[in-house]
Amino acid sequence: MEKSTKKTVQPNKQQLLNRLKRIEGQVRGIHQMVESDRYCVDILNQIAAVQAAMNKVSLALMEDHTHHCVSHAIKNGDGEAAIEELMDVMKRMVK
Repeated sequence: MEKSTKKTVQPNKQQLLNRLKRIEGQVRGIHQMVESDRYCVDILNQIAAVQAAMNKVSLALMEDHTHHCVSHAIKNGDGEAAIEELMDVMKRMVK
């Protein structure tokens, strides 16, 4: 994973952390389901729920990033680079 030196203040940090904690609990539940030899379809349904929840976290972060970081970069004349970076992230998300 590529690490950036850029930093920002997450305006919805606590909401994101709460969602991620819930997802973490769901993943632990899936682990227990596999250990307990639960029915495959039940496990797959839980995996789909985790994937949907992660997509919501990603979209929330992307919205915050666009409204704050990209907007700020545009105002400061660095818009093209910020938009290119955002598009690269979007391309990775839809793979």
